[in-house]
Amino acid sequence: MTVEQLWQSTPGGSGTYIAELARALAERPDVTLSGIAARRSGPAARPLPAGMNVHHSPLPRAALYETWSRLRQRPGARGRSDVLHATTWAIPRRTAPLAVTVHDLAFLRDPTHFTSRGNTFFRRALAIVRYEADVVVVPSTITAADCAAEGIEAARIRVIHHGVRAPTVTATEEQRFRDARGLIRPYVLWCGTLEPRKNLATLLDAYRALLADAPDLDLVLVGPAGWGSAAADVAARVEQLPSGRAHLLGQLGEVDLHRAYAGARVFCFPSTWEGFGMPVLEAMAHGVPVVTSAGTSMEEISPQGAILVDPLSADEVAAGLLAAVGPRHDELSAGARANAARFTWERSAQLHVEAYRAALTRA
Repeated sequence: MTVEQLWQSTPGGSGTYIAELARALAERPDVTLSGIAARRSGPAARPLPAGMNVHHSPLPRAALYETWSRLRQRPGARGRSDVLHATTWAIPRRTAPLAVTVHDLAFLRDPTHFTSRGNTFFRRALAIVRYEADVVVVPSTITAADCAAEGIEAARIRVIHHGVRAPTVTATEEQRFRDARGLIRPYVLWCGTLEPRKNLATLLDAYRALLADAPDLDLVLVGPAGWGSAAADVAARVEQLPSGRAHLLGQLGEVDLHRAYAGARVFCFPSTWEGFGMPVLEAMAHGVPVVTSAGTSMEEISPQGAILVDPLSADEVAAGLLAAVGPRHDELSAGARANAARFTWERSAQLHVEAYRAALTRA
């Protein structure tokens, strides 16, 4: 399986997927796991299973990706692996039956979010998936539908939800996190990359309206800046809110991120679309009620513990937040924990193994 994403400066949700899937697969007696990555450049951002052999190319990342993208070899050629799993759009030359994970088709929904070079790379990768992949793994029915619309037969597509694994956060750890960042009031949490589809403008408008009915509720935004002017736009809007009520914390390490989740009164994730929506399950795993977007992959994974709203309506988002912190809070909290418990990496690994076997059969 390709694990190069774990050497990116910000591995993101794809990095979580790779690290957690590798851990769950390595615990199985019926799988022998090895990884593929670019030239060694320090430790991985997320740990891989002890004893997992990673083959590092002599090429740096950019050259390796370009080589994989442009120099394809005849499908069906066999190598040392029974199945080759490309876990992102970086797809090695096919030397075994090929499984590819397509997290989303973001570059088709809005190409302006990516560079010209990036769009070219992604489109070439999609063509490789269309013509070479024996099995296409997707994390949601939304992404499955997008893939089908791009000419990938339904028989090759496997919807496999991600799992979630959240560390226990003690009351002391939560309080230390609060103290270190001056969080003295209950707060609404959002996390992700600051980019347009995350729809933070609506969240900030909703929070401004919410203050009239929930004056003691702060807003905490966690995550790195993305492309374009999104980060600057968010910062400008935050400055228009009452002083000290909105907190831009930037990117947090995994430990502090889960402390932020654990301390939240409610988690709000009003993205207009996502391939999956991992932060929703991460918040739920800590028993935090969620307000998120109807008609998206987040609705698909949130039958309990969430209030679904029109993400483009600040009034609906504000009403959802007010309901989540009100009398229904404990009910939603219990539902959130129960819902998150259904999504395990062990189950995801089992379904991936079934997908690998299907790839062997189709090749």
